[in-house]
Amino acid sequence: MTYEQDAATAHAWAALGGPPELAATVAYEGAGDVLAARLPVRELARASVGVCSLAAAELLARRNATPLPPVRVREAAVATAFVSERHLRVGGKSPRAFAPLSRFWRAADGWVRTHANYPHHRARLLGALGVADTGDDPDLAETLAAELAARPARWIQETVYAAGGLAVAVAPPGGAAHPLVETAPSDVSCRAPLPPAPLPAAGVRVLDLTRVIAGPVATRTLALLGADVLRVDPPNLPESADSHADTGMGKRSALLDLTAADGRAAFAELVATADVVVHGYRPGTLEALGLGDVLARRPGLIVARLCAWGWSGPWAARRGFDSLVQAASGIAVIEAGPDGSPGALPAQALDHGTGYLLAAAVLRALTDRQRTGLGRSVRLSLAGTASWLMNDLRPVPAEGDGYDAGPWLAETGSPYGRLRHALPPVHYEGAPRTWRTPPSLWGGDAPAWTPA
Repeated sequence: MTYEQDAATAHAWAALGGPPELAATVAYEGAGDVLAARLPVRELARASVGVCSLAAAELLARRNATPLPPVRVREAAVATAFVSERHLRVGGKSPRAFAPLSRFWRAADGWVRTHANYPHHRARLLGALGVADTGDDPDLAETLAAELAARPARWIQETVYAAGGLAVAVAPPGGAAHPLVETAPSDVSCRAPLPPAPLPAAGVRVLDLTRVIAGPVATRTLALLGADVLRVDPPNLPESADSHADTGMGKRSALLDLTAADGRAAFAELVATADVVVHGYRPGTLEALGLGDVLARRPGLIVARLCAWGWSGPWAARRGFDSLVQAASGIAVIEAGPDGSPGALPAQALDHGTGYLLAAAVLRALTDRQRTGLGRSVRLSLAGTASWLMNDLRPVPAEGDGYDAGPWLAETGSPYGRLRHALPPVHYEGAPRTWRTPPSLWGGDAPAWTPA
């Protein structure tokens, strides 16, 4: 263990608005050269978990008027959690990471990266390029490869985007930088402070409107720390069962159609007694549904927003995923293979890192609300985390004797079958080792808070 201040931790903690002197209290236990890459991924991973752990400890100390509990983060736990989806086993079976049509492809003048894990994105990708869907993905991959190889990368990017699909041209480093965290205080009426409790987020109601990895990792972490987390999804966009089994730990799951009047009314009822809303809707989406005012009227509400491409610029409203941001930001070029083909980080590090930073931002907002009674708006993006990785982080020597994932894996029963899953890496003295409950079935719960 070392208590020497880690530059990445100090940078992230400052971005979160934390008291500067606390950053140096985070200790790390090394596990060798985990998450090895050309870019400092290990440094990103441990710092994002480190500040999340520190924010949890800070809130617990503030609620209970006690000294800050020691924060000790184990890099082996971090490395395991950052690839939690790869360690997942459901009934002994491994999930599929990427669909056959989600990968890098040669274009006429470079490379493109596609994302077609969800059926609707797959259909739009094929439709945009005029490829008939035969249902045979290996056969379709050959046809799609030929179509893409004959077209310019940026033409593919814009044509697929216009059709509602997902493809980006692989770009070199040097694009616009994005802030790591953006915050703005609320001036809506004050809230009473949270009472003393054994867990930092005990009694905190979190409405989770996120999907895939980054947002669900954030809310999975808040559930670990005691929050009542209710995930709400639209009924017409089913989530992958494997993804939900991985990121749904400790949460409940309900369905609401926010385009319908009764769905919006139910949403407003949930917000009326919520402490936190975490959402991954693109900029302007909730406002277009008439729900922006619902959030603004809730006294002391903390609204945490997540997007792919940043909150300004021509791509702010575009859909995106970690793999696409890696391709468009220059990461894929930096991590290229010996033959020059685009590469990738050793984990979906933008997703997982942003998830822990988002949870940390919520915890810090709750700590500040204890003092001021005011809510807060916080905004993070995958592009902001990519900028942090590429522009602000520097490698530090690896410590420790080696890495073994075994101690950081556990098994539990669930409605999906027996799960093998990664244990949470967030840690302070007295922190829970795992979640109180397994994931419930996707959409299987009522859209209501757990009774007090």
